[in-house]
Amino acid sequence: MTDDWTESEFADYEQVWRQEERRALTPAGIAEQNSILLRRYRSFRIVADLVVKAWRQHPDVVAVSLAGSVAHKPWKEVPRFEPYRRKRIELWHECGDLDLAVWLSGTRDLNALRKALAKAVSSFRDELGGGVASHQVEAFLLDSCTNKYLGHLCKFSRCPKPGKWQCMVPSCGSKPFLRRVRGFRWRRETIAEGRSVRLFDRSTGLLRRASSLSLPQSDDQFRDSTR
Repeated sequence: MTDDWTESEFADYEQVWRQEERRALTPAGIAEQNSILLRRYRSFRIVADLVVKAWRQHPDVVAVSLAGSVAHKPWKEVPRFEPYRRKRIELWHECGDLDLAVWLSGTRDLNALRKALAKAVSSFRDELGGGVASHQVEAFLLDSCTNKYLGHLCKFSRCPKPGKWQCMVPSCGSKPFLRRVRGFRWRRETIAEGRSVRLFDRSTGLLRRASSLSLPQSDDQFRDSTR
């Protein structure tokens, strides 16, 4: 019990908390949580389409691929959060962010890419009025000729941003808004076939919608390991 709460207030809180936990473990509660997790997939994929639409207007953008867990069909796993973790109840994978790989013919105006991304992300609202934050979108920049990783697209409005320790990483900002992330190692398998989805390719005219990728329509079946 905290110093600011009376014994009665704490007892009331504990009762409500236990009621909410019991509800979360019911079939309806599990289905609701799975619905929330799938809605995040849909939101990230719609935002990917909005960003690609904006980036297609930039002459240096050669191709864009969807990467990370958002590019995959959802799978079930024991989540990191309670009470499902304690009861070993599997839910749909929790998507933490949206990963986009961007192939560029040059890095002449990365600030324009940054602005286009921020505007596209801020324009999105789901059916419940929720959105996606700019910091949840990672853009990996690649050279279109060599496939070499160049860096991340910076999210700050200035380069360098005064007072930001992230800007002190060696070679960060060697080109305006080209970010280096301390300790980050690019893995080529991130964009391997089967692990990413090409959404746009200027050379072939390919244009694919991330939001058209399949998702489960409902979650009527679930496994309750407490039985």
